[in-house]
Amino acid sequence: PCATVPHLQNDSWGKQYSHALFKAMSHMLCIGYGQQAPEGMTDVWLTMLSMIVGAPCYAMFIGHATALIQSLDSSRRQYQEKYKQVEQYMSFHKLPGDTRQRIHEYYEHRYQGKMFDEENILGELSEPLKEEIINFNCRNLVANMPLFANADPNFVTAMLTKLRFEVFQPGDFIIREGTVGKKMYFIQHGVVSILTKGNKETKLSDGSYFGEICLLTRGRRTASVRADTYCRLYSLSVDNFNEVLEEYPMMRRAFETVAMDRLDRIGEE
Repeated sequence: PCATVPHLQNDSWGKQYSHALFKAMSHMLCIGYGQQAPEGMTDVWLTMLSMIVGAPCYAMFIGHATALIQSLDSSRRQYQEKYKQVEQYMSFHKLPGDTRQRIHEYYEHRYQGKMFDEENILGELSEPLKEEIINFNCRNLVANMPLFANADPNFVTAMLTKLRFEVFQPGDFIIREGTVGKKMYFIQHGVVSILTKGNKETKLSDGSYFGEICLLTRGRRTASVRADTYCRLYSLSVDNFNEVLEEYPMMRRAFETVAMDRLDRIGEE
């Protein structure tokens, strides 16, 4: 730099090297010839070498910076990528506007802007850690549900590990009368209406459960259940239901008692 900037010849080495560093960075980061054009052939070739080295360095810097920013909130990025696919799917099939809006609202309430591969995450953990996390995630459900209040903690854990989280929108029929029952549901948050043949509605809310009658009788649904609000539920399949209750026969009797009471009320109507 001293040859091209004469006034630096008599300056301190600190100023000279600072200027040299500035010139080198202007070549590498701007991918150009920097502050001033090269004059001799040596400067031309050194400048070209600087640009050749600088281009991949600049690309690597941008790439690493982008990856770092994306990794700061990977769950939100995963949700956004997933929802883009959903939008393309809706557009490809030319779904009507009201259906698209319901799908959009469902994703907003179901995932709340973040998406995790929860099944894979829990599958990699040890059983004690998995049970601890599930018990923590379902703590509100357990606290609000009288069924679990005085139950054996081992039964509660066995039940919770087999539940699957589901979301329903207002007006959705969660259960339809006359269909074969394959699930029962526990209400974490929301209000549902049980609709019987007599057109009488019974409301159930947080801490209640429904759909167990079919699992006990192996028959068809005796009533319909409709979501009145956005409902956050946990479902339990018939196979898992029977598997847990085989280990805890006393709890089967508790379910049967509630089921008989509900059947009696339906019969009276």
